[in-house]
Amino acid sequence: MPLFDELKVFSGNANPRLAEEVCGYLDIGLGKSEVFKFSNDNTFVRILENIRERDVFIVQPVCAPVNDNLMELLIMIDAAKRASAGRITAVVPYYGYGRTDKKDQPRVPITARLVADLITVAGANRVLTVDLHAGQIQGFFNIPVDELTALPILARYFLEKSINDLVVVAVDIGISKRTRDMAARLHAPLAIVEKRRFGNQERAESLNVIGDVEGKIALTFDDEVDTGRSLVAAVKALEERGAREIYSCCTHPVLSQEAPQMLAQTSIKEIVVSDTIPVPQEKLYGKITVLSVASLLGEAIHRIHSGLSVGAMFNG
Repeated sequence: MPLFDELKVFSGNANPRLAEEVCGYLDIGLGKSEVFKFSNDNTFVRILENIRERDVFIVQPVCAPVNDNLMELLIMIDAAKRASAGRITAVVPYYGYGRTDKKDQPRVPITARLVADLITVAGANRVLTVDLHAGQIQGFFNIPVDELTALPILARYFLEKSINDLVVVAVDIGISKRTRDMAARLHAPLAIVEKRRFGNQERAESLNVIGDVEGKIALTFDDEVDTGRSLVAAVKALEERGAREIYSCCTHPVLSQEAPQMLAQTSIKEIVVSDTIPVPQEKLYGKITVLSVASLLGEAIHRIHSGLSVGAMFNG
C-alpha cells in the first residue's frame, strides 16, 4: 500500500487554503466535508467520506471569528470520533486564547487550559500546533502535543537578504528566549525592548531598549502581532535610540482592529509573517510579506503518520 493510503486531512472554514497547501505537500487530496451554519446560528459538520480506522488530521486555527472557529474544530473532532476514525490529530496552527494562560488578576479564568480540556474531551488524540504564546500550554493537555516553530522559515527569509549590521530585537522580555534563538540563526546580536502594559487595556508603553541599536538595522521579533500597539511603541523606542532601518517579523498575524493601517504609517520597511492565520488582501497594505508554513505542517503530519521523530525536523 502507498504510504498515505490511510491518511486523511480535513479543514474547517478558518484557513482552508493552508489545508489545501498542506495536502499539496503530502500529495493527497483534501478530505471532503461540509462545515456550515444553519439559520439558527448552529454549526453543522458532515464528513463525506469513509474515515473508519483512518489517521485523521483536522486543520483549523482558532483565529477570528475565534469562537466560531473553535466550535467548528470541536464539532469536527466529535464527527470524526463518531465516524470511528482510528486517530484524530487537531492541527491548530494558531492556538486562540493562548494569552490567557495564567491567573494574573483575581477571579479570572485560565482560558487556555479550558480550550485544552475542550479539545481533549471532544475526542482529539493529539495536537499539532505552531509557536504557542506560552510553553506551559503544552502541559494543559493530557494528550501528546507537538509544538512546531516558524522561526527557521522566518530566519531563512532574512538570511537570504544578507543584511549587514543587523540586530534582532525582542519587543518585550517575555519573548526574549525565542528572539535569542532567532538572533543566533541570523548571526546577529540581541536587543530587548522593555515595556509596561496597562491592565486589560490593549496598549503598552515602551520604556527602555536594552542593547546597542544605534546605526544598525533592527529586526523586531514576536510570536504574534495583534493590535500592533506594542510593535508601534517598540519602533518608536528604536527610532529614539538611533536605529537606521527597522524590519519586523512574527509567526501569527492577528492584525485586529486598525493594526494594518497603523503599521503602514510607521517607518517599518517590511513586516514578514506566516500564514498560520489567513491575511485578507485588504490587510496587506504593501508592507506585509506572508510566508507559508504548509511544508512545515505537512512534514510534521507525514512524520506523525509514519511514526518518525517530529523534533528531528529542527535538529541543526
